[in-house]
Amino acid sequence: MTDDLLYRPNVGAVLFSRTGQVFVARRANQRADAIAPWQFPQGGIDEGEDPRRAVLRELEEEIGTANAEIIGEHPDWLHYDLPPELRARLWGGRFRGQRQRWFALRYLGTDVDIHLDRHEHPEFDAWRWADLTELPTLAVPFKRPIYEILARSFACFTDAAAPPTHPDRSPASRPR
Repeated sequence: MTDDLLYRPNVGAVLFSRTGQVFVARRANQRADAIAPWQFPQGGIDEGEDPRRAVLRELEEEIGTANAEIIGEHPDWLHYDLPPELRARLWGGRFRGQRQRWFALRYLGTDVDIHLDRHEHPEFDAWRWADLTELPTLAVPFKRPIYEILARSFACFTDAAAPPTHPDRSPASRPR
């Protein structure tokens, strides 16, 4: 029974530009005309890996650079269930969905530093900067509730004039 399946540990990156927009990318296996083909960089946490290290590793793997600093963290683990038709195909059918720790990061590089094709099997084939308020409409339906939470939780980072804050003092984080 799929209700007995575990959630895969995962991190997600809401990467803010200097102008307060966020990085979104289109999955390489999505059709260009797909409904809501855009998402944030995210990926699995390796056994024993610290989530803060994992999010920077995932950025480097998925967009070709980890030139960013963590400026906030959503205080709770967020979960989503995969639609039944995807459960059997993804991760060998071992997981019902993902348990995610989300981070807000300030991008320190420039657009030319982003290389979606840096690795042998690119996750994404296109990217752009978007307004944080667009997020829920960009996400696939089963991830939409998480993107709505992130749009509210990380709204404080959209002000481009706001200086980066230390992650432990971020309004989006709290002591563990």
